Amino acid sequence: MELDAAFRIAVFDWLTQLTALRSDYVVTWKELSSFRFRGERATLIGAEGIWKPRQLELPISVATAPPKPGRSAPYDDEVGDGGTLRYMYRGTDPQHPSNVGMRRLCELRKPLVYFYGIEAGRYVAFFPTYITADEPAQLSVTLQVDDASTVEFGMPAVSEGVQARREYVTVAAKRRLHQAGFRARVMRAYRQRCAVCNLAHESLLDAAHIVPDRDPRGVAAVKNGLSLCKIHHAAYDTNILGIDPDHVIHVRGDILDEIDGPMLQHGIKENHGQRLLVVPSRTEQRPSGELLDLRFAEFRRAN
Repeated sequence: MELDAAFRIAVFDWLTQLTALRSDYVVTWKELSSFRFRGERATLIGAEGIWKPRQLELPISVATAPPKPGRSAPYDDEVGDGGTLRYMYRGTDPQHPSNVGMRRLCELRKPLVYFYGIEAGRYVAFFPTYITADEPAQLSVTLQVDDASTVEFGMPAVSEGVQARREYVTVAAKRRLHQAGFRARVMRAYRQRCAVCNLAHESLLDAAHIVPDRDPRGVAAVKNGLSLCKIHHAAYDTNILGIDPDHVIHVRGDILDEIDGPMLQHGIKENHGQRLLVVPSRTEQRPSGELLDLRFAEFRRAN
């Protein structure tokens, strides 16, 4: 196997192992700096956005920088609802070496990694990603993500089946990106603590929607989010636990009457009538009273 293909496959295998237990596929800059190929350190991401490691002649990754505070999306890279992504050229010269490198990847149909920044030093990794179209007039290229178990080099033509699969995977990848971004914003606003019990182990915390994202009112904004540990998230989603617009916690009546053990007693029942222990310091990030009221109405109906 040629060095270029071996390098790319090694990167995809390493990222697959790294993210195997992470539903959001988030990797850190520090982790990315630890990759080694054939015993030698190899850099996978760079500040320039389009990154070519010294071991290769063509880029191994493209990256979108994390959004700045107050912005929901960085720069002009486009994450819409369709089965493609758009990535902007480096600068305005189509003949810049970085842009030529992307063009060659498109022509040779070689995959790379797309790192999308959700906050400083943290990226969602999409791989294998293919550059499917070069658009000099728009100073951009079109990207599509494929299934991680299917890595193909130099396909003479992309069949309808492959195209349909890539569109499907890309749409799913975008959904994962929005979820990861929502989680990052909620975790930061709640200082990586459970709003109900103050648990501070981020690996045990979820970014819960107040109004589900399937509802048109369920926006992916911090005001529609709560940082909850996994037990309180499950209790909230199943209407065992409710939170009213005044941030008071309510436990379903039959649960209050149930006798089970210390987890139910201390983990759920003792929260009844208490207020949330953690809320964001910024007023605009605190749980929306309107959304809490909508969700609390559902809790009351369940009772």
